[in-house]
Formats: sequence, structure tokens, C-alpha cells
Amino acid sequence: MAQAGRSLYFRVGALVVVGAALAVGFILFLTSGTLRGEQAIFETYVRESIAGLDVGAAVRFRGVPVGRVTELGLVSVVYGAVARDPEDTTARLVLVRFAVDPDRYGRTSVDSAVRAGLRVRVASSGVTGLAYLEVDFVPDPARFPPIEVPWAPRFPVIPSVPSTITQVTSAAERVLTRLADLDIEGLVNAATTTLTNIGGQVSGDGDLAATLRDAAATMTALRNAIEGADLAATVRELREAAARIGAAGQSAETLLGSPEITGAAANIGQAANDLRASIARLPAVIQSLELALRTVRGTTGDAQADLGPLLRDLRATASSLRDTTEALRRNPSQSLFGAPPPPPPRDRR
Repeated sequence: MAQAGRSLYFRVGALVVVGAALAVGFILFLTSGTLRGEQAIFETYVRESIAGLDVGAAVRFRGVPVGRVTELGLVSVVYGAVARDPEDTTARLVLVRFAVDPDRYGRTSVDSAVRAGLRVRVASSGVTGLAYLEVDFVPDPARFPPIEVPWAPRFPVIPSVPSTITQVTSAAERVLTRLADLDIEGLVNAATTTLTNIGGQVSGDGDLAATLRDAAATMTALRNAIEGADLAATVRELREAAARIGAAGQSAETLLGSPEITGAAANIGQAANDLRASIARLPAVIQSLELALRTVRGTTGDAQADLGPLLRDLRATASSLRDTTEALRRNPSQSLFGAPPPPPPRDRR
């Protein structure tokens, strides 16, 4: 009986020792990077629920494990955040801190990576359903800007983005809200009225029915015309016309290649060159003509200035000759005797 009691105590003690060793090993595994001083601590703030994400969950960069989650909490407890106004939601954020091994993701600047689009989201494995943190670059960083918080973070912050499930759920909620705002009954009534009108137009004497009958009559006439036409003769005529067009084109090509046409084209080119040269000389000729006109205008002005006094002298000479002629006509003897004849005696009575 004593041997059985000692065996039981030995088993219980061994179980306790093994459990303690496993606990110490697990703690050392989780804190091995921290003890070596090789881990960098970051934090992020999440607006959604993090159900399924626990301390020790993996942190992956594009599927590659680079660290583990070290702390989960509420910013209202960790930082004592209080809502500043009814629209302030920063006090309701969830704090997630995680440790990353720099040797696994590279020693790059976190600030520059955040500006380039580095973000964190909560993801879940497809088979197990366990949640983990996924770190990746988003194509549009401006769509998910960093959250402005009223406290001083203790560790570098990597902004978070909504998970894929949250984005799909939000989009579905927006669609359902829009569908709820639609007047479904009005749309159904309008569609029913439209279908009724279309049915009346097709089956009755409406414009659509008349148009369809006209189209059917036109198709029947076209079919009869095609069936009654001599397609073989038409094809032959088309072939003959094509042959004549080909012969005409060959004749035109031969005519264009003849020496007469070539010579005429050369003469036209030479005439065009001569005309171009003549046109190029026109400005100089026009300038010479303008200079000659200015010279003639100046010479005419000088001649007018010289002829003015001469014309006045000639006018005075002509006036003197007129007076002399008049005097000779009245007294012809004056030119011989030099004095005018005495006046006739007056009759005294």
C-alpha cells in the first residue's frame, strides 16, 4: 500500500515538473526575441471587433511570419482616453501591440513605410478560422489615413485598415440601405404599365404593330425580288464592269507613263520653278518702281516750282503785247511819228 502511495506521489510530482517546464518553455518561446533584444514593438488601433485574435497570434507580412501579438486592450483603459464630444470615436478604439523580429522583415524606416502605404488588418485563416495580424502595403494610402489620437503613443504606430469581412459587410449594408430606400412597389407598377403598353402596341393597331407589319411586307418584297432576280447575269455584268474598270486603270497608267505626259510634267515643273523665281524677284521690282515714282514726284515738284515765275512773266508779257496791239490798232501812225494825232477841232457855233 505504501509502495502504491509513493508511486502516485512520484507521478503527480513528475506531471507538475513537466507542466512547469512546458510553461517556462512557452514563456521563453514567446519572450525569446525580447530577452535577446531583437524584437521591435509596434501598436495599432482598430475600430472593429477583434474576436478570435489572442495574445500570441501570428503577425505575417504577405503571408510570411515576422512576429507575434503581445498585448490586447482598450485605449480607454491603457491610455485613459475619454470621448471629447459625441462624434469622437477614438475612446472606443481597440489597442493591439505586437512584436516583430527586424531580421525577418528588414531594418527599414517605419515612418517612410507608413507614408508608402504600410497598413495592418485583422485576417483569419481559411481552414482553422484563427485570427492573425496581416501587414501589407495598400495601393491607395490616402484612402486609409492614420488615426489622429489625443495621446502620445508609447510605441511606433502602424495604421490599421478594416478587414476584408468588415469591408464586404459595410458594402452589403450600404447596398441594403439603398434598396430599402427604393420604391419597389412604384417600380413594379411602372414596369407593369410599360409591359402593358408594349403588349397593346404589338397586338393592337398601335404604331409598333403597324411598323412590324410594314417591316414584314418589306422583307417579303425583298425576298421576292431576290428570288426573281437573275443573279448569274448580275454577277457576269459585275465581272465585266470590273474588267473594264481594270482596263481603264491600266490605260490610264500607260498614259501617265508615256513620254509626252512625262515631258509635259517636266515642262510644268520648269514653268513652276520660273514662276517661283519671278515671284521671288517681284519685291525688288516693286521697290525699284517705288523709288522711280518718288524720283519722278520730286522732279515734277521742282519743275512746278521753276515754271511758276516763268508763267507769271509770260502772262505779264502777253498782257503788254495785248495792250500794244490795241494801241497800234487805234493809232497806227504812232509807230511812225511817235506821237498821237491831234484831237479834231471842236465846232464853235
